[in-house]
Amino acid sequence: MGWLRGMATGVAVVGAFVGAFALVRRASLRWGASDDELRMALPGDDLLPAPDLVATRAISIAAPPADVWPWIAQLGQNRGGFSTYDWLENLVGVDIRTADRIVPDLRVQGVGDTVNLAPEVALEVVALETERHLVLRGAVAVDGTGAGAPYDFTWAFVLLRRFDGSTRLVVRERYAYLTGWAAALVEPVEMVSFLMTERMLRGIRDRAERTARPAARDRSTGSPSAG
Repeated sequence: MGWLRGMATGVAVVGAFVGAFALVRRASLRWGASDDELRMALPGDDLLPAPDLVATRAISIAAPPADVWPWIAQLGQNRGGFSTYDWLENLVGVDIRTADRIVPDLRVQGVGDTVNLAPEVALEVVALETERHLVLRGAVAVDGTGAGAPYDFTWAFVLLRRFDGSTRLVVRERYAYLTGWAAALVEPVEMVSFLMTERMLRGIRDRAERTARPAARDRSTGSPSAG
């Protein structure tokens, strides 16, 4: 009967792995976001009203939206990078250099502009309100280009001003599958996206807090101004 015990142990191990993966997966799809932020309707949601996968992530930034927005507006491979792991992205030839200063010429200007993920893959700006939100739309196909992707995708960056003048940056990804096998591509990629998004949010926070105007930073932290 030893084989029965071995089988039972194997089933238990697999079950534990699946359960742990499910918990990690759930946490990754809502990293940093409150229950209210998960339920909140955000700009761009209406573009994909029935998504197959949604990830909402957020971070608090001790700076007002006016000082966070410039870092959002220059995101992109063709702009100021993504504040993630440049060395890792460049290993696969993405050629990203994250800027550590605000460069006005790199900012998106309006709907129709492009934000590149890679030299041959661009998302389109489909909604923009300065200091409030930026919504991108597009996808990446199996061959690494933007042509013929099996899913549709929106990526929203939303700045919520808090009562103390600081900012909640909420980022939402929405995926709508266009083929029966789209999940096989999206699900693994989305786990990688979580790791990059978590780093990006921290990077934006650190840069915005470092470059925020002193008076604005003092208001958002509740500290008296040195001046």
